[in-house]
Amino acid sequence: MTLSRSLHSPQPCSLEPHSSKLPSSEQGSAEQQHAGLPQAELQQTELQKTELQKTELQQLADELKTQAAELGFRQCGITVPDMQVERERLQDWLKAGYQGEMDYLANHFEKRLDPTQLLPGTERIICVRMDYLPENSSPATSLSDDEQAYIARYTLGRDYHKVMRKRLTQLGKWLEQRTDKLGYRAFVDSAPVLERPLAREAGLGWIGKHSLLLNREAGSLFFLGELFIDLPLPIDEPYTEEYCGKCTACLDICPTQAFVAPYVLDGRRCISYLTIELNGSIPQELRPLMGNRIFGCDDCQLICPWNRFSQHTAETDFHPRQKLDQTRLLELFSWDEATFLKKTEGSAIRRTGHIGWLRNIAVALGNSRGGAAVEQALRAKLQHPSKIVQEHVNWALQQLAERSTPAQPLPILASSGARKRLSRFS
Repeated sequence: MTLSRSLHSPQPCSLEPHSSKLPSSEQGSAEQQHAGLPQAELQQTELQKTELQKTELQQLADELKTQAAELGFRQCGITVPDMQVERERLQDWLKAGYQGEMDYLANHFEKRLDPTQLLPGTERIICVRMDYLPENSSPATSLSDDEQAYIARYTLGRDYHKVMRKRLTQLGKWLEQRTDKLGYRAFVDSAPVLERPLAREAGLGWIGKHSLLLNREAGSLFFLGELFIDLPLPIDEPYTEEYCGKCTACLDICPTQAFVAPYVLDGRRCISYLTIELNGSIPQELRPLMGNRIFGCDDCQLICPWNRFSQHTAETDFHPRQKLDQTRLLELFSWDEATFLKKTEGSAIRRTGHIGWLRNIAVALGNSRGGAAVEQALRAKLQHPSKIVQEHVNWALQQLAERSTPAQPLPILASSGARKRLSRFS
C-alpha cells in the first residue's frame, strides 16, 4: 500500500474531498457531475471517502508496528504532539531547582510542551522502546565487591543514542517509502522532548514512583525513542492505569534519598547526576553513600518488583565492552586520558569526561576497604593537574585513614529481600 500525500499537509491528498481544491475549470465540471445528486447521496459519498482514509491509515499504522518489531523495537505506539498536561508539574520541578546544573532542562520550555514548535508540521509522534539489559550482567556481584566498579547497565555497551537513532531513522525511511512524501525526524534523549510522558500517552506504560516508565510485561530496563512525523496516523490508547500501588521500594532503597516524594526526584542527590552530569565537586555528605558506583546507578530499578518481568536484550551492541561489568577500580583509575578515550570510544561513558571519571573512581576507592595498593594509587594522583581530582583523592585518603570499621553495606545489599530481588539478574 502506498499512500499519496503532500509534505506537512494535514490530510492525505488522494483520500480527502477534492471539490474545493480543483482548478476552476475542473471544479465546474465536478459541480455539474454532482448537480443532480440528492444531498443525502453526496454526504454518503463524502463519508465513504473518509472511511477509506481511516482504513488505509490504520493499515499503515499496523504495518508500521510490524516493521518496528523487525527493527528490534519491543513496542511501538503512536500519540499526538501535545504535552500541555505536564506544564504545572514541570514548572514546579524546575522552580524547586531539582535539575541542579542541568540548565538545559529549563531551556526550550514551550517546545517541551508543544513538540510542533520543535519540528513544525508534526502531527504524530511514534514512541518506541528497546530492551538493554544484557544476560549475566550480575549487578549483585559488582555492588557487593567494593574493589570492583559498578557501571549502570544501560551504558555497558555501545552508545544507545547511536543505536536507537539509526533504527528510528530506518523506520522513518520505511514509512517514507509507503507514502509519496514524509516529513520525519528521530529523537533519542537528545532534544527538548518529554519522552516518558509521551511514551505513556502512546500506551507504552505508566510512570512509576521512581519517575521512570514501567511496563507490566517488561519492567523499566529499556530505552525510549521518538519519531516525529507529519502524517495523521491513528493514535493508540494512552496508559491511564498506575500499578505501583502502595509499594515504595524504589523510594526506600535510594542510597542518597533522592526522592523527595513519590514521582519527584531531586536530581541534585541522584547518583546518576552526581557521576555523570555534575561537573564540579560531589557534595561531601553524599560521597560515602555512593559506594562503588562510578557511572550511574540502577538501585531504584533493580529493587522494583515489576522488573522481574524485564527481558534480556537481543542487541549485541548493548553487551558489555572492555569487560566493564567486571573490572577492578584500580585498573580503571590507572587509565590516562588517551586510554580513557580509546576504551570508551562509541560509549555513553565519555559524557563524564576523564576528569569526572577519575573523580568518581577516587570516591569509590575512598569507600572501599583500602589497602596498600589503593593508597599508593591514590597518592600517585595527588599531583594531578585537576583540582577536582586532587580534592576527591585527598578525601578518599582521609576516609581510609579515619575508618576504623568496615563501611556500612549499601541499602540494596542490607536486607535479604533486596538481595533476593538482585539475584534474579544474575
